[in-house]
Amino acid sequence: MQRYKCIISYDGSGFSGYQVQPNKRTVQTELEAVLAKMHKGELVKVTGSGRTDAGVHARGQVIHFDSPLPIAESKWENALNSLLPEDIVVRSVKKTSPTFHARFDAVGKEYHYLLQLSSKRDPFLRHFAYQYPYDLNVEAMLEASKYLLGTHDFTSFCSAKTEVVDKVRTIEAIDFNIEKDVLTLRFVGNGFLYNMVRILVGTLIEVGAGKRPAAEIPVILEKKDRCLAGKTAPGHGLYLWQVFYELDT
Repeated sequence: MQRYKCIISYDGSGFSGYQVQPNKRTVQTELEAVLAKMHKGELVKVTGSGRTDAGVHARGQVIHFDSPLPIAESKWENALNSLLPEDIVVRSVKKTSPTFHARFDAVGKEYHYLLQLSSKRDPFLRHFAYQYPYDLNVEAMLEASKYLLGTHDFTSFCSAKTEVVDKVRTIEAIDFNIEKDVLTLRFVGNGFLYNMVRILVGTLIEVGAGKRPAAEIPVILEKKDRCLAGKTAPGHGLYLWQVFYELDT
């Protein structure tokens, strides 16, 4: 039995999220269906670095699975991609340690969120960027983002539905980049809570729109109350960009 580590990309538009859900199309369901076909109907469980919600995309999601098939490492990528639907692609496959775990061994993640700053809809971006047609003060958003850097309890920026008890996380970087009318917000940290990036974005948008001052961010963090932060930004603007591991396993 050999364990494999894969980096996959997917367009989340047609999925109800990454994780298996009854009677719904998910990324994990499609991956396991393909592996079952390759293993003559036998279930091969796929484990991801974390789940993504409905509509959320991934450029660098990491998964692992175990297989007894005597397929050369170099052949796995083509074998999987020949059977997967067009909205999922395997970018790399390599043998890894039998103890490697895509989720528990991750030491950090990078997310991108795309905002289309235009009063006109772009039909080619409708599934891939959140259109915000009003004026935004990006400098104010940048100022607010600086309060989020470092180690904090992010209870206020986490969905109330989460079952995670420890909500302390470290954000190492928040970068802003504008190309034409698309603003990309880049978040890098040691981990992110359920809906955390989307709530951070929603709050920064409210700062940029003048609905709250940048200096309010430390108060929101201190109060640990989800009701004090902004709305959850839509899922279709979010991308799981990269997952980091201590060792190149």
